[in-house]
Amino acid sequence: MKRRGTIYIVSAPSGAGKSTLCRELLKVYPDITYSISHTTRAPREGEVPGVDYHFISREGFESRIAQGLMAEWAEVHGNYYGTSLETLEASVSKGVDVLLDIDVQGARQMCAAVPSCVTLFIMPPSEAELRARLEKRGTDSRETIEKRMENAAGEMAQRSFYAHVIVNDELNEAVAVLVAVVKECREGGIS
Repeated sequence: MKRRGTIYIVSAPSGAGKSTLCRELLKVYPDITYSISHTTRAPREGEVPGVDYHFISREGFESRIAQGLMAEWAEVHGNYYGTSLETLEASVSKGVDVLLDIDVQGARQMCAAVPSCVTLFIMPPSEAELRARLEKRGTDSRETIEKRMENAAGEMAQRSFYAHVIVNDELNEAVAVLVAVVKECREGGIS
């Protein structure tokens, strides 16, 4: 009997290094599918439909919610974002592992829809380091950084919801821990 795929949920506050860790994980396990979210916002310059997002109408998204076709979703700044339950099921039923990069709210919804998810939370080494990383980016205003720090505190307070917490202090070590968790899950040792 073919094994079902596993859904890996990775969450973190902005600036903790989640996207970098996910990219590194996909280099080690290129057979893991990166989940592409649906959104009602317009594509930004350079974004490719079906690669960056599945762009759909507000009415289409609301219809998918009403039909129970979204595993998780949220409305952010007037636009919907979410993950298709049928797309996830199609992948895992074929034995394909799926990686989701979603926030804490989405992770809770996803785990309610699919309780077998493996949950990982990426922590910065400290709040001071997180602030330094956000400031180093040079892309956000002081006001935006303060809002991100406020949101980060709320997200980090919920880390106990996650089965695995990885502190991203030294990138190579954090990647090694993430890869080890996935390896162990694939070998049937942990969830």
